[in-house]
Amino acid sequence: MFYYFAKFVCYIFLRFFCRWKVVGRENFPLEGPVIVVANHISLLDPVVVGVASPRMVRFMAKEELFHIPVVKWIIKGLRAFPVRRGRSDRGALKTALEVLKAGQVIGIFPEGKRSRDGRLLPFQHGAALLALKAGAPLLPAAIKNTDKVFRGGRITITFGKPLKYHIDGPSPPHQVENLTAAAYQEVAKMLA
Repeated sequence: MFYYFAKFVCYIFLRFFCRWKVVGRENFPLEGPVIVVANHISLLDPVVVGVASPRMVRFMAKEELFHIPVVKWIIKGLRAFPVRRGRSDRGALKTALEVLKAGQVIGIFPEGKRSRDGRLLPFQHGAALLALKAGAPLLPAAIKNTDKVFRGGRITITFGKPLKYHIDGPSPPHQVENLTAAAYQEVAKMLA
């Protein structure tokens, strides 16, 4: 219930104060597991992805946020779960696979941190690895101007076509690299 209330409040903010625009919403699969992979330029990015998506999106959020009392309460209410950045986190991987096996949507910012200058940073391989393990498509999303929201920038989010690779057995490293590269190229193309 809290998720949908927060989504409504954020929609009002984005609609009337940010003049936002959503492109490609028809590309968003309406059922089954999905991993949304987006660029990250502002703290507003998860809000934009969540509000633009026709389904609930569960985000992997950096573990440090779960140590701030008010923030922890909010992000837990939004059904986010913690991930340790910069190293392997089996707990986060297990939670993510459970969410995907339940046919839900996960939001990931594969750059691993916010880009300070707006340029797309290299993608880490976690999202592609999850996609291959869970048999879930990666849905590329490109976010523009969330870093300029109070300077007259018009926020735009564009959803690309879902990317899906089907494999049997373990995920060979080259398939993880290929899917990561494909997602990066799609987001870069939509940002251009």
